[in-house]
Amino acid sequence: MSSTPAAKIATAAEIAARRALTRATKPIPCYAVDQIPPKKGGEALYSELGTLVANNKAKLVQELEIPARDAKYWDVQQGQLFRIICSHGPQVADMNCWSLSNPKEHFYSSKTRQIHASHLTTGDRLWSNMPYLRPLCTIVHDTIAYGWDEDGAGVHDVIGSRCDPYTHHLMTEGEEFHHCCHSNLTRACIDSGSLAEEHVHDVLNVFMCTGFTHDTHQYFTKPSPVQVGDYIEFLAETDLRVAASTCPQGDVSLACGGGGEPVVYPLTVQVYEMNDKDMLKNAGWEPSQVSQYSRSHGLK
Repeated sequence: MSSTPAAKIATAAEIAARRALTRATKPIPCYAVDQIPPKKGGEALYSELGTLVANNKAKLVQELEIPARDAKYWDVQQGQLFRIICSHGPQVADMNCWSLSNPKEHFYSSKTRQIHASHLTTGDRLWSNMPYLRPLCTIVHDTIAYGWDEDGAGVHDVIGSRCDPYTHHLMTEGEEFHHCCHSNLTRACIDSGSLAEEHVHDVLNVFMCTGFTHDTHQYFTKPSPVQVGDYIEFLAETDLRVAASTCPQGDVSLACGGGGEPVVYPLTVQVYEMNDKDMLKNAGWEPSQVSQYSRSHGLK
């Protein structure tokens, strides 16, 4: 029986050369933007979608308030717009979303981060997990549009996970804490009647300002730049169930577990329907479809 010969151990010179090659090579984006399938209906349509409410071309069909230190869920039909609005004071939110017809399909922060960026804004899409891998919704307007500051911080990150009672229990030697984003989302899931704790997943950190320190590369937060009146708006690319938690850290100007009492506020959610029922269809838009990959994985 043959076997693969053991690899020759690299010499010090070869190791040094390899390290030098890595340092000298410019960053290589994992995915080329031009390989991502274009938005159905085109970029002009998506740009117009972000103006519909302001131009009285969409009507409000649902509004709800997410209380401070709590979470709510809501359903959105394909082709509808929905907003998370800073309505009372600077506040961040942890958002989850699922296919309404299949709770196994949910927002996939890791793939979204790889395709777009660590922080999202207008034009970016929230992709679902494998084996579905399709856009669940697309950001059509972001009033903050923060960009990047001198510390490398941005807004609306898909880096950090939600605060949770398990980590809190671990770091406080057994203290129980139930009004963290994971628990808030869990209650919202149970309230929906079709979801449970196991369906809570990594989040879009709406309005949250974060980055990695230049020296130790630790995940950090800054006070959110969000002000009353700011919002982020999405187009539902398929029928969705969405949930969001008003983080107990408020605008995240205080470190988790670092002492002090954060100021927290409710947030408002609005769902809109387009006045022109045929606008999307006439532009060539259609709901997103799950991946058509065969799922054979090379098996015989």
